[in-house]
Amino acid sequence: MSKDRPAPDLPEPLFPLVDAHTHLDACGATDAASVREIVDRAASVGVERVVTVADDLDAAKFAVDAANWDDRVFAAVAIHPTRANVLDEATKAEIGRLASDPRVVAVGETGLDLYWPGKLDGCATVEEQEDGFRWHIDLAKRLGKPLMIHNRDADTDLLRVLHDEGAPETVIFHCFSSDATMARACVDAGYVLSFSGTVSFKNAKALREAAPLVPAGQLIVETDAPFLTPHPFRGAPNQSYCLPYTVRALAELRGEDPAELAKSSTVTAERVYRLPARD
Repeated sequence: MSKDRPAPDLPEPLFPLVDAHTHLDACGATDAASVREIVDRAASVGVERVVTVADDLDAAKFAVDAANWDDRVFAAVAIHPTRANVLDEATKAEIGRLASDPRVVAVGETGLDLYWPGKLDGCATVEEQEDGFRWHIDLAKRLGKPLMIHNRDADTDLLRVLHDEGAPETVIFHCFSSDATMARACVDAGYVLSFSGTVSFKNAKALREAAPLVPAGQLIVETDAPFLTPHPFRGAPNQSYCLPYTVRALAELRGEDPAELAKSSTVTAERVYRLPARD
């Protein structure tokens, strides 16, 4: 993401939409007013609700606050796999407390990231990541909340751990970026796949082949803002208001009407996250 590139223009509205995964704090939100500003902009183009996601303890506290400041915001909390080495007993207790908040609709993002070990200073080892992932799986099952997964270069290991531990009732693969083989395995297991702006990238050939294979009842959409801004704005700062660009690109890939995809993805998000239906 480049701060030198201007933010994308507002897209043509597409109603209704739920941004299933964003990071309001990383988008610049610091208080109730700045949360409201971001969500108001999103709502103006049809993105009426957002799930803001934590990747460390401070972000988890902010996500819960944001979800309590604005009734259009919901939260997901966890420790990101690359930071799993901070999961001592005190941190586990605090994440467990935050995840119990009624405004928290998922435990995440957790999972495995096999790209960064050895490249990123302080990155959790693969063993630490797997231990943390198993702990988050147990937390999601204890709380009866969906598990939101971060997956980078870890398809086989993620499926192995989920099988070993016994997956929670609902598993969401955030920013699904794998190939058709992985998509079929996830669909067969009953998992939910969330698609971001990467599905609009012309060089994401394997992902673009996988996207049409996912049934509507197992498909949701997200921005992962401020990252992964959809084509043709790749590299510009992302926000929830950009979601219609991704949905239109995904609809074209799937041979669907964008309005129908917006509606079906919203119905699925409402079911998966147990969101109250909007009037």
